[in-house]
Amino acid sequence: MKKVRLVRRKTTFLPMTEKTDQEKDLPRAPSNTEKIPEDLSVEMRRIAHDLSNALEIIIQTIYLLSTVELKEPASDWLRMLDSGVQKAMSYNLELRNYIKDHTAG
Repeated sequence: MKKVRLVRRKTTFLPMTEKTDQEKDLPRAPSNTEKIPEDLSVEMRRIAHDLSNALEIIIQTIYLLSTVELKEPASDWLRMLDSGVQKAMSYNLELRNYIKDHTAG
């Protein structure tokens, strides 16, 4: 029986005004694109932030589960879950960047 060891990736959720190194490297939208109205962008940012918090709970749970020895197929499921959450975090980051790039001001 092989022991599965998942490495917890450091995840830091910053206030919406700060950029991570990963965000700084992403391409930015041209400034002449259509802007999202401020009231909608505020709500979209709130939802994206809440999604980040929910994903962080899942990431912490994955980390805790990775500290115990899981039998097959549970260890495979844990890897699948980790992969899915990492994709969801990437999409959430993309959404947050889109909102920032398309918000006036």
